[in-house]
Amino acid sequence: MASVIGYLELELYIPQAHSLKEKRGVVKGTVERIKKKFNASVSEVDAQDSWQRAVIGVAVVGTSSKVVDATLESIVRFIDELHPGLLTTYHKELL
Repeated sequence: MASVIGYLELELYIPQAHSLKEKRGVVKGTVERIKKKFNASVSEVDAQDSWQRAVIGVAVVGTSSKVVDATLESIVRFIDELHPGLLTTYHKELL
């Protein structure tokens, strides 16, 4: 049975962050919540030196593209409802 890998890249604008320390606190909490709720691999992948912008990468592995895609969509909804910042864009890819 072949594995399906799903990758999601989320870009957030965090207006309440006025320093890298504040931003990192928001990003760290967001990353941990995604990991815990969805059992996904999650990391900040870009814009580490920007105060109010974060790019978070998420990887999910499964045996069904339908399930992996649904999980990625659930993560997008979760982030949108969590309000760690404003979700400005996201990109989803299945491999």
